[in-house]
Amino acid sequence: MIAKGPVIMGITGTILSTVATYFGGWDTALQTLVILMLIDYVTGLIVAGVFKNSTKTETGALESKAGFKGLLRKGVALMVVLIACRLDMLIGTNFVRDAAVIAYCINEILSIVENAGLMGVPIPEPITKAIEILKNKNEEKESGGTK
Repeated sequence: MIAKGPVIMGITGTILSTVATYFGGWDTALQTLVILMLIDYVTGLIVAGVFKNSTKTETGALESKAGFKGLLRKGVALMVVLIACRLDMLIGTNFVRDAAVIAYCINEILSIVENAGLMGVPIPEPITKAIEILKNKNEEKESGGTK
């Protein structure tokens, strides 16, 4: 009889390596994005579940609907990275995927810092200044550069 553990691990490894290949490989950029997504989700759960201070719900408390929406957003972000990777393959570059991953990493970092602030964790001044600069640049892009 074959042990189930090694078979399950082999199947899981094959599936995950195939998925990673479609994302352009399991490189540092993709690993960082996935780690940041996990940290953001966990800190979001802590803000809502422990501190009851979430900006995603009316009561500030943990709600399954808000958590599910967060997971869906992260899934769609990963789909955009997948699309960017496929575009890179079409045009023969690595630029589009890398730009998408970096943009999502920045977004996740901003969200993690926001969650830390909602927990009352003091945020170092250089980080808050950098966030303000990024927010202002984003607002300029959204308003068509009129700001």
